[in-house]
Amino acid sequence: MTSQQTLTKEGGKPGTPGNPQPSDGLQAGLKNRHLSMIAIGGVIGAGLFVGSSSGIAAAGPAILLSYALVGALVVFVMRMLGEMAAANPTSGSFSAYADRALGRWAGFSIGWLYWFFWVVVLAVEATAGAKILESWIPMVPQWGWALIVMVVLTATNLVSVSSYGEFEFWFAGIKVVAISAFVLIGVLAVFGLLPGSDNPGAGFAHLTDAGGFMPNGAGAILTGVLMVVFSFMGSEIVTLAAGESEDPQRAVTKATNSVIWRIGVFYLGSIFVVLTLLPWNDKSILDKGSYVAALDSIGIAHAGQIMNVIVLTAVLSCLNSGLYTASRMAFSLGQRGDAPKAFARTNSRGVPKAAILGSVVFGFVAVFFNYKWPDTVFAFLLNSSGAVALFVWLVICVTQLRMRGIILRETPDKLVVRMWLFPYLTWVTIAMILFVLGYMVYDGGDARDQVLLSLLVAAVVIAIAVGREKFGRRGAVDSADAGQSDVKDSVARS
Repeated sequence: MTSQQTLTKEGGKPGTPGNPQPSDGLQAGLKNRHLSMIAIGGVIGAGLFVGSSSGIAAAGPAILLSYALVGALVVFVMRMLGEMAAANPTSGSFSAYADRALGRWAGFSIGWLYWFFWVVVLAVEATAGAKILESWIPMVPQWGWALIVMVVLTATNLVSVSSYGEFEFWFAGIKVVAISAFVLIGVLAVFGLLPGSDNPGAGFAHLTDAGGFMPNGAGAILTGVLMVVFSFMGSEIVTLAAGESEDPQRAVTKATNSVIWRIGVFYLGSIFVVLTLLPWNDKSILDKGSYVAALDSIGIAHAGQIMNVIVLTAVLSCLNSGLYTASRMAFSLGQRGDAPKAFARTNSRGVPKAAILGSVVFGFVAVFFNYKWPDTVFAFLLNSSGAVALFVWLVICVTQLRMRGIILRETPDKLVVRMWLFPYLTWVTIAMILFVLGYMVYDGGDARDQVLLSLLVAAVVIAIAVGREKFGRRGAVDSADAGQSDVKDSVARS
């Protein structure tokens, strides 16, 4: 029997492999407003605020094309994931779909790799938040702030899924309001319409007045792609959270349909404002950060501290969602027998307590590594999870190629979201992802290390998955043979 045949179809018993449902213990505690804000805020990570400066320095105004290319990639991947999630919302999302479409080894591998990615992110974001908080209240050491932040957000996740949703609603809301205000004020300043602005209001002149639109050549666009691609990670969180919402299909459909304008406004819009307020080679962009430099050019007082508050909010949002995402993936893996059974248990409030604590323990350990061995052990963890985002997107694409046929055969009425130009655009997206991975290896440096180390970790996880499946089947056959022998012996004795 193949691994696909062992999976139950839609409407089978909840909790069986490939078909985890909220009735297994998770509760529909997320309201539509929670899901809407998670969807909007999910594409706005701290990387947008703190990582855009290096991209601008590398590619100049052409970094807009880098963001547009990665944005298109994310839109296509989210469309594919939305097609599958709308048909079968589940806490395992793409891991459960890969389990169903490609085999148990695929669901196991991508699920654990994704979990690994997010628990490493926990350490990165906890440290980033601790640095900001220590600058405000230096009497508490940085490691103390990291501990406090992790403990508080762990507690909110342990209380109930609605408490996670409420925290994320406000965290994401602050990010959305801040970026929207930045774009609006910046556009007014660009055209000299903002009262009291220090900016000369040069219009679009800065896009070409410092060496042209591509001052470092067309190749810099690809370098920019490598720098910005990981700031988009998190768009898929809404499909995991949908399984605990009031109306999963509606939430997924809405999030999928709105991803284009979200990326257009929050990423392209805000970077466009930065590039039109200042020449791309202005030293303040690298010295202060792109957003702080832009606010300073307008004449907004205390721009640095304002951005620190916004970045801290983004960090806390990423931590909150990272812990939620890692725990729900661990829960789904536990349901399918690919993780300890304790991870699949929920308490009376529908919270997978063991999955949350297991994830946060690894996060605490990673934080310790970051403080104790930042350039060795933690650098390895960081690099070995660096390309996982692209691996996840690649698996989503390949899975969707198979899942479209499964959905059409079993529940065609649930195919309410469809990937455009299927299967051609799916194959184009696969080619784009493979090209980015290949260019990372070609580009060398940290990018090459991230791909090679991530491939090494992925190979180990896949080997474990294949070994479990092979020896698991052998064990099942041996048990069956032993059972038949016992029956024969009993018959012979009688």
